[in-house]
Amino acid sequence: MKRASPGLVALSLLIGALPAAAQEVAKRQVGQFVLEDVPEWPAALRDRMLQYLAVRPTALQSLRDDGHAVLITTRFGDTSQVHLVSMPMGAREQVTFFDEPISNAQFVPGSKGRRLVFSRDVGGNEQWQLYELNLDSGRTALITDGKSRHESPVLSGDGRWLAFCGTGRNGRDFDIYVHDRGTDAPPRLLWQVSGLHSPSDFSPDDSKLLVQNYLSERETRWFVLDVAGGAAEPITPESPPFYYGGGVWGPEGKTAYFFSDRDGEFRKLYVVDFEYGNWKCLTPDIEWDVEEVAVDPAGKGIAFAVNEDGVSKLYFAGLDGSGRRAINLPVGVVSGLQFARDGGVVGFTLNGARAPADVYTASFPVGQVTRWTRSEVGGLNPERFIDAELIRYPTFDMVDGKPRMIPAFVFRGRGQGPRPVVIQCHGGPESQYQPIFSSVYQYWAAELGITVICPNVRGSTGYGRSFHQLDNGVKREDSVRDIGALLDWIETQPDLDMRRIGIFGGSYGGYMVMGSLINYPGRIRCGINIVGITDFVTFLENTSEYRRDLRRAEYGDERDPEVRKVLEAISPLRNAHKVDAALFVLHGQNDPRVPVGEAQQIVAKMREMKRPVWFANALDEGHGFQKKPNRDLATIMYAVFWQEHLLK
Repeated sequence: MKRASPGLVALSLLIGALPAAAQEVAKRQVGQFVLEDVPEWPAALRDRMLQYLAVRPTALQSLRDDGHAVLITTRFGDTSQVHLVSMPMGAREQVTFFDEPISNAQFVPGSKGRRLVFSRDVGGNEQWQLYELNLDSGRTALITDGKSRHESPVLSGDGRWLAFCGTGRNGRDFDIYVHDRGTDAPPRLLWQVSGLHSPSDFSPDDSKLLVQNYLSERETRWFVLDVAGGAAEPITPESPPFYYGGGVWGPEGKTAYFFSDRDGEFRKLYVVDFEYGNWKCLTPDIEWDVEEVAVDPAGKGIAFAVNEDGVSKLYFAGLDGSGRRAINLPVGVVSGLQFARDGGVVGFTLNGARAPADVYTASFPVGQVTRWTRSEVGGLNPERFIDAELIRYPTFDMVDGKPRMIPAFVFRGRGQGPRPVVIQCHGGPESQYQPIFSSVYQYWAAELGITVICPNVRGSTGYGRSFHQLDNGVKREDSVRDIGALLDWIETQPDLDMRRIGIFGGSYGGYMVMGSLINYPGRIRCGINIVGITDFVTFLENTSEYRRDLRRAEYGDERDPEVRKVLEAISPLRNAHKVDAALFVLHGQNDPRVPVGEAQQIVAKMREMKRPVWFANALDEGHGFQKKPNRDLATIMYAVFWQEHLLK
């Protein structure tokens, strides 16, 4: 009889010594997802979801110089690609055909709409490259180095120059580059910097660039950069630290427009006069954040969008802010605000809770609104889509002698009797849930009868600087306490079932899922953690180098022993023994922000404790799921998980 080798015997002994759970993992691959302990699902479930999975939103990318054609991104295959629409409600002519999704598509000024630039990465690795597409020849040319990360492409008014930022020098710092499209020369390093700097807008004579230095959502700095020589002059003071956004030149190059919280709680709109250094506030009476601003190249005025309690309001005004008036739009969230190069036309994307994102324009300064696209909804009846209801609930601390109120949007589930609940935690954390269309939430509410609650806990943007900073540093878990207060509120609602509560979130929202499961055992039945942080120390040590200092500014520096103690104390991995709920963890193998190890370590810990845990790893994705087959599969698995662990 042939004897086993000593190495094989040792391996057998090692396997025998492993915990039973490690040997019993049911592993299979479906498409690009590697699934562990995820059960099979009935074909009927997917069949019912097909209509919801077929919803196709659109997003504005660029207006042609004359405003009579638009570039949009939408999906007819597996990924979002660029389409040309030549008239309102006209046919969508697809012009890019890649396996990976496309972003930042722009018409090249002066090309009569026949040249465009765009960004593309591979497998969700976020190493975006810039390309130029010639619509006459159908040829695409690579502009950047093919390996580094490149962001914020900006074209000059005459179309000659393309400015962008990139990490090519050292893989960490975002330097400013310019590319002369009229030559075959590679892009030129214009300004070598430390940290994240990104170009925003060329001056009207194309000689200067506005450049933002992003330090955090609490602090940014701005510079005027000379395109010829690379000399940079600061616009904003280094102290005290405030947030400045926008960064758009006035029509004559003597002024620029920014929004900032420099004078109070909210980000108001300002115009700065470079000759005199004066900052004039144009929205002193609006106590909400200005989030986007665009300037008419013809010099007739400005357009800007305000986030009023989560919903956008679009305004037109003169260059000095005079004559301001609101433009009548359907309820929703405005993004991508821009003027056509010739002026007179404003374009934007509008996304509502009951209507998928579509592209609109408005004449300027008249304000006549034109709809350019109508997104498909898979044959569903839009009239039956469930709207988001804004509520506020009291939390644990007081403001002016009264309980602090936390805003939340609610999609109420259909059905009789108390409804099960899913709490949705947004990412960021420096972000905000706004009521935009989600076919996933519509399916949960309409077909599964789940009420979806989307709170904006402390630390969210949109509610003033003080609220935004309430979760900083050692106050990190106070945002989790706001989830605890939401659990208390749910218990008081007769139409909600306190015994059937799940929680769902991605990225920082994934941390919120884990933090809530740890802090409120017995009150939350199950949770779904997507690309989430599970240990702040390992996250900060392993996130991509170009992001590390930016994240330290938010979470704290793990190299400081005292800060490290706090981060370790609140990290879910180190408190996983408190979790008594079922858990589903999903991640992308190529995630450069939250490395896949964050998912693997919490899954291993849950198995070690013999807790129920499912794991799904998408091999061709990064920080989230961009490709339709993966998104569809993830959406199906969410429903299977809720049916198994929440609805029974």
